[in-house]
Amino acid sequence: MKKYFMFDELGTNYRREIIGGLTTFLSMAYILFVNPSILSLAAVPDLPAEMRMDTGAVFVATALAAALGSIIMGVVAKYPISLAPGMGLNAFFAFTVVLTYGIPWQTALSGVLVSGIIFILLTLTGVRETIINSIPAELKHAVGAGIGLFITFVGFQGAGIIGNNDATLVSLGSFHDPKTLLAIFGVVITVVLMLRGFKAAIFYGMVITAVAGVIFGLIEPPKQLISSIPDISPTFGQAFMHFDEIFTLQMLVVILTFLFVDFFDTAGTLVAVATQAGLMKDNKLPRAGKALFADASATTVGAVLGTSTTTAFVESTAGVAAGARSGFASVVTAVLFLLALFFSPLLGVITTHVTAPALIIVGVLMVSNLKHIDWNRLEVAVPAFFTVIMMPLSYSIATGIACGFVFYPITMLLKGRAKEIHPIMYGLFVVFLLYFVFIAH
Repeated sequence: MKKYFMFDELGTNYRREIIGGLTTFLSMAYILFVNPSILSLAAVPDLPAEMRMDTGAVFVATALAAALGSIIMGVVAKYPISLAPGMGLNAFFAFTVVLTYGIPWQTALSGVLVSGIIFILLTLTGVRETIINSIPAELKHAVGAGIGLFITFVGFQGAGIIGNNDATLVSLGSFHDPKTLLAIFGVVITVVLMLRGFKAAIFYGMVITAVAGVIFGLIEPPKQLISSIPDISPTFGQAFMHFDEIFTLQMLVVILTFLFVDFFDTAGTLVAVATQAGLMKDNKLPRAGKALFADASATTVGAVLGTSTTTAFVESTAGVAAGARSGFASVVTAVLFLLALFFSPLLGVITTHVTAPALIIVGVLMVSNLKHIDWNRLEVAVPAFFTVIMMPLSYSIATGIACGFVFYPITMLLKGRAKEIHPIMYGLFVVFLLYFVFIAH
């Protein structure tokens, strides 16, 4: 085991890897409760509430997808990077694809499955580098920041901090609502924990907020902590049953968005974690193909199980900071996700007011991508800004991406920098222009 995971070469041991794997798990364990909370809202507006995704099934799918993805990453790619259904992508799935476009969640899962299969093919053929390199860095960073603003907005809504206003569309919510005050308390306590250097601040913040809610009678306490594993059958295999419904222009945009965001989420996370762990060699990532294959495989398996896109989690850097250097740490994290399957009763205390602080703080972390954009160059600043601002304002990640990708070739051409535009960007320009003509509403 030590030889396979290259302990001696990496200067690590079982103790460091176990502690690192545990730290990573605690840092990303919030996804076990946030993901079901978000996806359970995924229901076509004119359908009854019972048509929503089953919370228990999504909980199981989330844990299994995280465990399987982390095992593949750890054993095949040998990186201390763990995977789980990604934040932002689950919001896109629920709020844009299902609630805005009116696409049934079963069909949306088919789209996730197709994006995973395409990602596997692109990884095996090496085309992924060409596509990644064709899109300017400014737009990549803008997408990350825009998703951050979007999920923060979702968090504010869920907390009741921001509410509806017929005159101004949105306005400040009511601070007389004790549950809104509970969410604000959650934000404050999470920020305090982060500033004090707690690696699993988001997870601990949710726990403390939930406990406070129970103590003050705002949340009904769970009748038990441990139970049998919930039934996964409501979501399992649905992606296969609706394959014939994905052959539309609307679903093409959806699949492209799933693919695009996962592409750069994964690439950015791999580089960030590998750099922190000192695993980069000559500014290149060893076994990058295997790492991307692990991510694509996890997305495919996760879609079959019944969850949105599974991707590499930047919270893995917490595990690296605690000493993790090999894929063994990811295996440890995977085992902990499997053990978490027996704690589904806790889902009842993780209300939207408890998950809202997690969404808001994750959004803060994602918006940091804005620092990488050169705002003095209008030809890139304009499309980047439209990408960022249109996501929360249109309540659609896809619309934000479409705005940026349509404006980028235009501003670059007007600036006389046509030679710097990759041909693939012209193809994406056409795709997203058709999106505005036939889909956006």
